[in-house]
Amino acid sequence: MLARTLFMSVTKRSDIKPGARVQVVEKHNQRSGVLTEGIVARILTPGANHPRGIKVMLTDGKVGRVHKVLDSPAANAESS
Repeated sequence: MLARTLFMSVTKRSDIKPGARVQVVEKHNQRSGVLTEGIVARILTPGANHPRGIKVMLTDGKVGRVHKVLDSPAANAESS
C-alpha cells in the first residue's frame, strides 16, 4: 500500500487500458486515501467518464477507482 495523496482521480475511461500499472483507492480506503498499486485486468466503469474515477479490477482481484496511471501497456511494450 502507498501513502495518502491529494491528486485528482483519472476520470476518463480512454486514459486507462488493461495492462496499465496504476494506483487505485479501494472502497474501504476512501476515507484515509490509502492507495494500492497494481496492473489493470478489467475496466469496470461502463461509461466514458466518471466524476470520482474509473473503477477497475487489478490482476490480484482488488477493485478500486484509479487515481494515477503510472505507465501504460504501450509504454511497457516500447521499453521491451
